[in-house]
Amino acid sequence: MKKSWWKESVVYQIYPRSFCDSNGDGIGDLRGIISKLDYLKELGIDVIWLSPVYRSPNDDNGYDISDYEDIMEEFGTMADFDELLKEAHNRGIKIVMDLVVNHSSDEHAWFMESRKDRENPKRDFYIWRKGRKLNEVSPEEQACLSSDVVEYKGEKLLPPNNWGSYFSGSAWVFDEKTGEFYLHLFSKKQPDLNWENEAVRKEVFEMMSRWCEKGIDGFRMDVISLISKPKGLPNQPIPKGAVYGDSGAACANGPKVHTYLQEMNEKVLSRYDIMTVGETAGVTLEEAKRYANSEGTELNMVFQFEHMDLDGSKKHGFKWATEKMPLVPLKKNLAKWQNGLHELAWNSLYLCNHDQPRIVSRLGEESGVLRERSAKCIATFLHMMQGTPYIYQGEELGMVNYPFSALSEFRDLESINAFSELTEKLHLSMEELFPLIAHKSRDNARTPMQWDDTKEAGFTSGKPWIAVNPNYKEINAKEELGRADSVFHYYQKLIQLRHQSELIVYGDFHLLEEEDPDLFIYERSLGKKKLLCVCNVSENTRSYSVPEKFRSGKVLIRNVERQDAISGELAPYEAFVLEIQMKE
Repeated sequence: MKKSWWKESVVYQIYPRSFCDSNGDGIGDLRGIISKLDYLKELGIDVIWLSPVYRSPNDDNGYDISDYEDIMEEFGTMADFDELLKEAHNRGIKIVMDLVVNHSSDEHAWFMESRKDRENPKRDFYIWRKGRKLNEVSPEEQACLSSDVVEYKGEKLLPPNNWGSYFSGSAWVFDEKTGEFYLHLFSKKQPDLNWENEAVRKEVFEMMSRWCEKGIDGFRMDVISLISKPKGLPNQPIPKGAVYGDSGAACANGPKVHTYLQEMNEKVLSRYDIMTVGETAGVTLEEAKRYANSEGTELNMVFQFEHMDLDGSKKHGFKWATEKMPLVPLKKNLAKWQNGLHELAWNSLYLCNHDQPRIVSRLGEESGVLRERSAKCIATFLHMMQGTPYIYQGEELGMVNYPFSALSEFRDLESINAFSELTEKLHLSMEELFPLIAHKSRDNARTPMQWDDTKEAGFTSGKPWIAVNPNYKEINAKEELGRADSVFHYYQKLIQLRHQSELIVYGDFHLLEEEDPDLFIYERSLGKKKLLCVCNVSENTRSYSVPEKFRSGKVLIRNVERQDAISGELAPYEAFVLEIQMKE
C-alpha cells in the first residue's frame, strides 16, 4: 500500500465559533485558536480541520460564504489567519480549510449580480427555473405543496419540482424581481452554484489555487457529492415522514460529479502536496472507491454517513430519535468500509463533528465513572482501525450532549426548522418531538469548548453565543490535563501509538464476534505483527476468552487497570489492545 503523510496523521476539527474567544464578544475567533495551539501540540494531533472562517452573513454559522478570500469580522482578519497558519506550521501542525462550493451565500457578489435580471452574465452561475402553473400539477402535489404557491402576473405558480431542503421546507425560493425560482438544497440564503457552467468551475479552481499558494495544507469539501444535479431536475419520491421529495437522493453522486472532481484534481489538487477529504452524503462503497481511489485522480478520502444514521427513528423514519446507536449494525458497517476500501481507497474514521451530537451520549454513558471509561472505549475501537482518525473539539475530553429544555436554547437552523415543519405538517406534539430534536440537534456539538472550571468554562469573558454545558466544572481541559488517567491523556496515548505503528495505520482488518450485541473485537495484521482490539461497548459485565495466540501479547493500551490483562472478564465499557509478533 502506498504510504502518505495524510494516512499517518490524526486530524482535529475546530469549530471556530465555539473553540476559544480572545476578545470577550462571546464568539470564538482566530486569535483564540492561536492561543490554544500549544494545547493541540500537547495532545499530539498533526492536522487542524478549520470549519469555515470566510466572510459570511452567518445564516448557517459560516457555511454561507459571501467572500471566499476574506475573513469573517467576528473571527478576525486575514493577518490573524496568516499568523495562525505560521504558528501552526511552527509547531508541526498543518491547516486544512473547509471548502464550501456546492453553494454560496445569497450575499455573495456572484449571486447579487445573478438575481439582477435574466440576462446578467452571472445569471447562469446559479440554478434558476420557471415555476409550474398550478393547474398543470396533479391534485396530490397541489395539496402537498399548497403552502408554496406564489402569485406572479396573475398566475398561481408552484416551485419547479417537489424537492425539499435539507433544512426543511421547499428547496426553491421565488424571486419576484425576475419571476423565477432559485434552487437551495440548504438554507434559503445558500443558493446552489451551477457547476454545469465552466465559468463557475474556473472561478472556484482559481480561488482554491490562491489558498494553496498561501500555504494551506488541504481542503475538507462540504457536501461535495451534491455539486452535479440530475438532468431535468425531476420530481422525487417523498420519503416516509417527509413532506417533500428527497433532493439529497436526487443530487448525491450526480452524473458529472466525478468529471468535475477529476478536473479539480488536474487543475488544482495534483499540483500541491495537500490532503483532501470530501463530505459525500449518499455515498456508497462503490462510489467511494471512485472518489478516493488509490490512483489519486480525485480526493484522498471521503466522509460517509451510513454509520451515523443507524440510530434514527424506526417509528417516524427520520433522523430525530433518542435510541442508542446499535452496536451490531455499527461494527458490521465499519467492517464493511474497512474491508471494502482496503488497498483500493482510504477511510476517514470519525464519530463526531459539528453536525453530529456527542458520541458519548449516543453510544456510551453520560455521567459517573462510566462516562470517562465509555469515552475511552469508543475512542479505542475507532483509533485502532485503518484510516485517518478525526477528533472533534471536546471529544478528547469526553464532552456530552447539552441538557436542552426549551426551543429558545437552540441556535441551529436545522433544529429550529424541524420543529416548525414536523409539528405543523406531520402533527407531532411538542412533547413528543422535543426530546428527539434535543438528542440529535447539531447544537450539541456546538456548545463552547470547556477549558476550565471558571465562569463560562474559560471559553469567553463575555456572554457566549450559545450556552455552555453546565457540567463544565466536572468536564474541562484544565482538570484533565492535570490527571494522568483522564480521557485527554488516553487520546494522547492513542495518537502516540498510531504515530509509532505502521500496523495500526496500514494493517488489514478482520472483525470477530460479529453478532455479539456488546463486544466490538477485531484483529489487525501487517507482516508478522498482529493486533487484537477488545472493547465491551455496554454497561454489562461480560466474559471473554482472549484467543490463545494473543495471550502472551504486549498490552498497548487499556482503560481498566488489572493485574491480569486477559482475566476472562470484561467490565462495563472496558477496552484493551494487545500486539504480538508471529514466529516464522
